[in-house]
Amino acid sequence: MVAAVGLMPAAAAHDDYISDGAATDADGAHDGHQHGETDGHLPASHTDNVKVVSKTRLKNVVPGKIADVGVHEGFAYLAAWGGETCKYNGIHVVDIRDVKDPREVAFIQSKEGSAPGEGIQAVHIDTPYFDGDILVSNNEKCKEKAGFGGMNIYDVTKPRHPTPLAVGVGDFTVNGQGKKAANDIHSVFAWDAGATAYAVIVDNEESDDVDIVDITNPKKARVVAEYDLAELFPQIVEEQPANLTDVFSHDMVVKEINGRQVMLMSYWDGGYVTLDVTDVRNPVYIGDSDFGLVDPETAGLDDGFGNPLPPEGNAHQAEFTIDNRYIVASDEDFDPIVAASTNVDDGTALGAPTGSDTPALPPGELLEGRTVFVGRACPGDAAVPAGDATSVDVAVVERGVCTFTEKVASVDAAGGYDAVLIFNREGADACVDSFGMLVEGNLPTFGVTPRVDGYELFDIEDEFDEAACLAGDGTALAPIEIGTVGDRVRFSSYFDGWGYVHLYRNNAGKLSSLDTYAIPEAHDPDYAQGFGDLTGHEVAVSEMVSNRLYFSYYAAGFRVAEIQNGQIVEKGHYIADKGNNFWGVQVFEQGG
Repeated sequence: MVAAVGLMPAAAAHDDYISDGAATDADGAHDGHQHGETDGHLPASHTDNVKVVSKTRLKNVVPGKIADVGVHEGFAYLAAWGGETCKYNGIHVVDIRDVKDPREVAFIQSKEGSAPGEGIQAVHIDTPYFDGDILVSNNEKCKEKAGFGGMNIYDVTKPRHPTPLAVGVGDFTVNGQGKKAANDIHSVFAWDAGATAYAVIVDNEESDDVDIVDITNPKKARVVAEYDLAELFPQIVEEQPANLTDVFSHDMVVKEINGRQVMLMSYWDGGYVTLDVTDVRNPVYIGDSDFGLVDPETAGLDDGFGNPLPPEGNAHQAEFTIDNRYIVASDEDFDPIVAASTNVDDGTALGAPTGSDTPALPPGELLEGRTVFVGRACPGDAAVPAGDATSVDVAVVERGVCTFTEKVASVDAAGGYDAVLIFNREGADACVDSFGMLVEGNLPTFGVTPRVDGYELFDIEDEFDEAACLAGDGTALAPIEIGTVGDRVRFSSYFDGWGYVHLYRNNAGKLSSLDTYAIPEAHDPDYAQGFGDLTGHEVAVSEMVSNRLYFSYYAAGFRVAEIQNGQIVEKGHYIADKGNNFWGVQVFEQGG
């Protein structure tokens, strides 16, 4: 049996957006569009070998509320996340022993302001302190002041009566500085290691970290190790292509293989990494993947200047096949049209993706013009000066205080501008980072580029002090006079397709890449917009047939494939009449 969980009809932006609409580097949503909006879907269809057995309407659920699913011993656990509404967050417990008649039997309420997401897993552990079934979940804040982060542990030995064992357990430090609440975490995975049990968590606020929690006594769970894989094992980082710079922890599984506890880590642009974590305090490198120099799924396409397209990385989630021969891994990419931005005067690239809901440049089109600094462009700030309607003017805006949507509206109201470029503010979570944006407006809008890039546009980069910037509170203004004309910038775009699936041989050293898989529409420019998100999201492997795979593929629905002669071959699919936006999929056995 397969349980798929979807958002219908649409998923709004993930709850990792902070108040102005930025998506921080640490939350794993670097493009600012993870779990993005669905504005359509592929035509309804299904193969004869895929049949819907049942559907269940959960209590107090609005469209887009359900994130992920875990299954254990006849019960499904579904995350009600905070991205749609920051209320009624928690975990739905559904009895699926009668697959034709699933029934919700309990709801685990999250703390006010916190919500689970991609960290739902139930597992049996047997230690000197606890023998039974536990459920682990992650916490991400949807209300900054009220919520907390870390992981939760529940006793679900009696699934109808879940009991909290620990809440908000995690890392309480950022860059060595203590905090009152544990850091937000994006995901969690627990495993029984015999007399001990552990969980590994994804730390949103120290994104390089792999944090290990000892849960041998779930009521006294504590972090016992943390490591930066890129620092410990620099061989996982590719020097080329130059775009693979977002190296951070996103998801993981741990499985006992040949007597060793082996972690499979999805480390975004660092690729997929296998580690021996039998001794969790001393991880041992086994192998890792390289994305290579040319994207295998976009052969024949170029960036409009004759250059082959590089892979985008985005190692999102992966599983070992049941026989451990292969690793099946899903890259997640919500930007089939890539924006490229350059400071023309000094030839440097700007890390400035396109805003979520502002006009995108059609592939192959260029926009080039002079920059004009217009300040912070917030309501109540100094007025934005009008641009020159007879030339191409790009308004350069400083991030801070108000939302990106308000900033773009101020520039639009001033008139005379052809585009907006936003650079970062001061603050420990800003400065040299490049963020994505949740923003609405009528002008093409790019950003958030690092603060130093903004300074360089106006030739004052020598005045940028990174340490002072990181120590700022986010309210200081850049030392640039409003109306100052700066360097010329050029924006362009090209189609590079949606995310896809990799097949690797599970070997030591560099993993052997055998194949990639994507739905046909994912690399057809005609499907770049208007059909929802056509990227792969998660894979679940069959527990009975060693070569069978199941994918939750967002707006491309539910997909079934098999590994044949070292290739991934699709065998079935399902897309509902009104479309799907499937996030999670889990396999379970029932009655043999």
